[in-house]
Amino acid sequence: MRVRVLGSAAGGGFPQWNCHCGSCEAARAGTARARTQSSIAVRGDGGPWFLANASPDLRQQIESLANATANGIRAAPIAGVLLTDAEIDHTAGLLLLRESSTPIRVFGGDGVRRALASDYPVLPILGRYCSVDWRSLEPGRTLALEGSSLEVEAFSVGGDAPRYMGASAQVEASGLVFRDRASGGVLAYVPGLARLDDEIRERLGSSDAVLVDGTFWRDDELIDLGISPRTARDMGHVPLSGAGGTLEALASLTRPRKILVHVNNTNPILIEDSLERAAVHGAGIEVAYDGLEVEL
Repeated sequence: MRVRVLGSAAGGGFPQWNCHCGSCEAARAGTARARTQSSIAVRGDGGPWFLANASPDLRQQIESLANATANGIRAAPIAGVLLTDAEIDHTAGLLLLRESSTPIRVFGGDGVRRALASDYPVLPILGRYCSVDWRSLEPGRTLALEGSSLEVEAFSVGGDAPRYMGASAQVEASGLVFRDRASGGVLAYVPGLARLDDEIRERLGSSDAVLVDGTFWRDDELIDLGISPRTARDMGHVPLSGAGGTLEALASLTRPRKILVHVNNTNPILIEDSLERAAVHGAGIEVAYDGLEVEL
């Protein structure tokens, strides 16, 4: 299995266009690595690329894929898109695929499909262009990805519905476990992690590599900066630091290669010589960057 991190930042990218926090200013000055919005590409042994999430930066991300070629003048270099949630920063890129000459194959949970069919009508819009071939992902059920040695299984990781749906909506985020029947490699991809229960810990611990939500360093990160009154946990993200944080949980895992993705622009781990980055590395964990490749 080959995995390429297309985008390693949270929504808004890094630097974010309207943010002047210390990290964003460092990126503008060239002393921190810029990043596009969260997405990965996965392929099995000799099979096609599949995307996990479709960010607003999708066009340039697809162009960055090595060997992303196909037969024909208007042929897609990807075989499908798997969605972990219905957030705008994970689904807006679907609209950039509207020029496809064939229906776009999209995988996701029923809640995600409902959101994209009504509240944020991406699917009806695409229906006017190339159409969508929707494939349901049911938690706990393994699905083989056609034309590939890969299979995928979704599992619930908690969280709230996107803000555009209103407070009463019920849509949880999912993690994705990819297994390669050819190599035996196992990858867990969890760009949004709202809880850390025993089931999730077991899934992460039984993988060969994990790409896990690294959105916020502290629970009160945005409050402290005066950006928002909401905590990290309010926004559906377990913070990295502190008791019960993701850093503590990942450090206890011995099997997988551990990599943080979906890093918010305010997170000090984006500064390579920061104390927070040193703490991450000291725990045996990596910080993803655009273009990082993993083979399993």
